[in-house]
Amino acid sequence: MTWDSEESNALRPTAPLKGRGAASYVTGRFATTAAVGVDDGWASVYEDPPGRPQTTVTEERARTIISRNDSPDIGFSQSVNPYKGCEHGCVYCFARPSHAYLDLSPGLDFETKIFAKPNAAELLRAELSKRSYQCSPIALGINTDAYQPTERRYGISRACLELLAETKHPVSVVTKSALVERDLDIYQEMAKEGLVSVHFSVTTLDNHLSAKMEPRAAAPHARLRAMKALSSAGVPVGVLVAPVIPMINDHELEQILQAAREQGAQSAGFVLLRLPHELTQIWREWLELHYPDRANHVMSLIQQMRGGKDYDSRFGARMRGEGPFAQLLQIRFEKAHRNLGYGRMPSLDCTRFVAPRLIGSQGELF
Repeated sequence: MTWDSEESNALRPTAPLKGRGAASYVTGRFATTAAVGVDDGWASVYEDPPGRPQTTVTEERARTIISRNDSPDIGFSQSVNPYKGCEHGCVYCFARPSHAYLDLSPGLDFETKIFAKPNAAELLRAELSKRSYQCSPIALGINTDAYQPTERRYGISRACLELLAETKHPVSVVTKSALVERDLDIYQEMAKEGLVSVHFSVTTLDNHLSAKMEPRAAAPHARLRAMKALSSAGVPVGVLVAPVIPMINDHELEQILQAAREQGAQSAGFVLLRLPHELTQIWREWLELHYPDRANHVMSLIQQMRGGKDYDSRFGARMRGEGPFAQLLQIRFEKAHRNLGYGRMPSLDCTRFVAPRLIGSQGELF
């Protein structure tokens, strides 16, 4: 890592960190104080640049586990997130700003300071056992990936999945990880009863670009291989080209859709790059470090699709954008979707749900 000084004397990164998506500790919007490196005239600040940050995982006892939303452009009403933060380090991740609520940086902290919820399955059992609970599909790991690397150690996502299988509760998953294959035994049985669907997020087929944008996610070919394994086992799988970024990966849209279709994907979708809150600074830093020759052009196209701003948070517009370039993307997607014979995922069955018994409750005595 090397650092340079702007006119304000505040330091900014001038080279990426190997194995990391973000390049700096971007200050969260709720921070009351911010540490800024400045040149004191003796160049001492340059002699000790930040070292390569190591990943730490902190266990926390969560108080609730089901998150609910009524957003009209999201296809689920409730989700379960076994982890906060994500080791995959995807520079474009829309969930990065959530780390600001922890008084941590949405930049490097988001991908190096992970919080695991070992009691997730216990809380989920309690939620599902309530008489007032109304069954609707649960999205597993929708904010941060349920199958990020630390899942190999903790197995929290599998514990939640085992409970959902036990109670015949429908679940959907979106992942960038090949680790999802580990749970094929559960997915295969749930698929027989119409209880599961798995979407793979595939951003690029270029290993070099993937290593820059999503450094610790599974390589593109590994995701496609996992997609094939699940599809061959009878598990409904789909592909999300997310995000689509002008002048970075938009030219791959049709190729990704074709590659996924060949591996058994039944449905497909795409999402335009979203830059809420601190993410716009993280993204702009990444662009300047990796593609300085086209950074201004990329941001110009993004702003053309966002009403002149880096981001438009309006429902509907936030996923697809507006304007000629956004319309062209939509036309290209629809044409490829049609020509490749994509359809829709089968509906998940909510009628089979059987509420679980609370372990150790007095109800077990009767």
